[in-house]
Amino acid sequence: MRGLLPWLAVLGLVLLLSALRLRTLAAVVSLTWLAWCVWTWLRPARRQDRPR
Repeated sequence: MRGLLPWLAVLGLVLLLSALRLRTLAAVVSLTWLAWCVWTWLRPARRQDRPR
């Protein structure tokens, strides 16, 4: 459930902005969220151990 909270928050924000007729801002928020999600999925995993 905790992992779902950010998604629901962004969805709520986009719906609120759209209802307030701020659709351009809603689109910017949506695209920014999408870019962040893609970045976190595609970035190389950071290594915890250091090479010796």
